[in-house]
Amino acid sequence: MSTTAVSTFSFATCDLCDASKNDSSGAFRVLPPVFRDFGAASRFAGPVVTVKCFEDNTLVKAAVDSPGEGRVLVVDGGASLRRALVGGNLGAAAARNGWAGVVVNGCVRDVAELALCQTGIRALAAMPLPTEKRNEGQSDVAVQIQGVWVRPGDWLYADVDGMVVSGSALHA
Repeated sequence: MSTTAVSTFSFATCDLCDASKNDSSGAFRVLPPVFRDFGAASRFAGPVVTVKCFEDNTLVKAAVDSPGEGRVLVVDGGASLRRALVGGNLGAAAARNGWAGVVVNGCVRDVAELALCQTGIRALAAMPLPTEKRNEGQSDVAVQIQGVWVRPGDWLYADVDGMVVSGSALHA
């Protein structure tokens, strides 16, 4: 499977859902419509990299500071609404390092700065309080985001209609 970003072709999550609505294998999943759009790119897609952390963004920072190569970072923050896992500096790093998007099952901060980042950023809410750095968490593990399993190497597609995850690259 290629790790090239999907920006070279157009897709619509509605079309992907229409094409996969009868999938019974579990390879195609739809994330619940609870995420807000915070980045400048409202449409993004790419292979998934995962981080699992709770109110500690040490591993999130390490990920966005590394080459993104068109991938999507999916952060399982345990849906915490108490601390922000991504802020303006990390959003800028994600854009600078070529991440197609960052999806946070938790909060972000520096909303005005994130809106300028040329990458996709989705999260549950904004929260001005930062995390504490405890060097805790896991990378490259299967995570459950709002009840939906997301695994490293899956493909995530996001647009204004929502987000879908597939076990392989899809073509609309």
